[in-house]
Amino acid sequence: MENKASFHRSLTLLDGSLLVIGSMIGSGIFIVSSDIARSLGSSGWLIIVWLLSGFITLTAALSYGELSGMFPQAGGQYVYLREAFGKFFGFLYGWSFFAVIQTGTIAAVGVAFGKFAGYLFPQLGDGNILIGASTGFHITAAQLVGIAIIVLLTFINTQGVKSGKWIQFFFTFTKVVAIAALILFGYILFTDHSIWQANWQNPFQAVAIGGDIKVITHESLGGAALIAAICSGMVGALFSSDAWNSVTFIAGELKRPERNIGLSLFIGTLVVTLLYVSMNFMYLHVMSISEIAHAPSDRVATAAALKIFGSGGAKIIALLIMVSTFGCNNGLILSGARVYYTMAKDSLFLKSAGTLNDKGVPAKALWMQCLWASGLCLSGQYGNLLDYIVFTVLLFYILTIAGIIKLRQTQPDRPRPYKAFGYPFIPLLYILMAAFICIVLLFTKTEYAGFGLLIVLSGIPIYYFSQKR
Repeated sequence: MENKASFHRSLTLLDGSLLVIGSMIGSGIFIVSSDIARSLGSSGWLIIVWLLSGFITLTAALSYGELSGMFPQAGGQYVYLREAFGKFFGFLYGWSFFAVIQTGTIAAVGVAFGKFAGYLFPQLGDGNILIGASTGFHITAAQLVGIAIIVLLTFINTQGVKSGKWIQFFFTFTKVVAIAALILFGYILFTDHSIWQANWQNPFQAVAIGGDIKVITHESLGGAALIAAICSGMVGALFSSDAWNSVTFIAGELKRPERNIGLSLFIGTLVVTLLYVSMNFMYLHVMSISEIAHAPSDRVATAAALKIFGSGGAKIIALLIMVSTFGCNNGLILSGARVYYTMAKDSLFLKSAGTLNDKGVPAKALWMQCLWASGLCLSGQYGNLLDYIVFTVLLFYILTIAGIIKLRQTQPDRPRPYKAFGYPFIPLLYILMAAFICIVLLFTKTEYAGFGLLIVLSGIPIYYFSQKR
């Protein structure tokens, strides 16, 4: 019965769009603006970084529409790379995806849920060290809460795609409404316009902000230093906008995937970009650029909420981030297992991952993903791993979009229900922008870029060993 089961096409365009939105919005938008403000020190460049990141994400999403129409099957980006460049490159992506891209993100988002739960219930937070308080390695309550959330969501998703669908609908809708309300209240309740005016007096005077909130030193940025600071700032913004391609992984369960995947990508990335940019305008309305840069523990949304709502602001943001991360992890868990399922069908992953249960979902692949993500939660290294993979993620996006150009040459007669918008200019523009960021990161964040590349390269011997067997 298990081997005869098949995916059920029960997801609509709305479901696909909500999956994109829910998977993209995690905890990044509530935190990373602080680091961007420290790197660039100006309101104008803060907004430019978020606009550029949104534009790059939108161009990639528009390009992916053609690939999703050509290959409307489970696996998404893995399938696109396999078809364009062969099994080897498909495997390298799948290996990196399982080793850290998807599982590391699931772990980080799960622990983020636990950390912010600690605001409401201190015994659940990362301040409650359960094991190894006097050693370098320790386990906190937040890590165990993260694992519990991952296990719970994995179990729910093994009960059928509709179970995960309703969780995604409720939590995505809730957090979009909550974020929109926070932005609106920031303008309505905070009436001191002097901060906004001060932030926009010299909006493009880029400076590096150092010191603390009382002693601030400014070093003017220009030329190469400004470009490096912009690219460095975009790392956090791009990662906050990542996981937009999650809907491609569930193509086997989407109605009319050749149409709805492309539309879901466009609608989802556009909505998130508008929310992110609006959120940063709200930050600039209630806080000075130096306050954004020096928000305690980089929790810029919490600092903004304290000024808007007073002492209850931290609890409001903690609850919002818990809702956001819960819905985000549901989307990541739901979609990620479909990649391992498709790889197993190609004999590039554990064979048992290539089976469906009687509910039509890859339950064994879901539990494998759960176990590794839980292990990353306990390792305490998930945060570092995410820093390392931004470079790698961009490399695979570049390669995938280059696959559009190659497939136009190698498979010109294959049906293309949707063609890449602005071909070849938009795909080439994305390749150039992303490649430029990667080159800058190689020079400015060599350790992170190098380690990310090492994760990919470590898959080469594993690939040849598996093929030999």
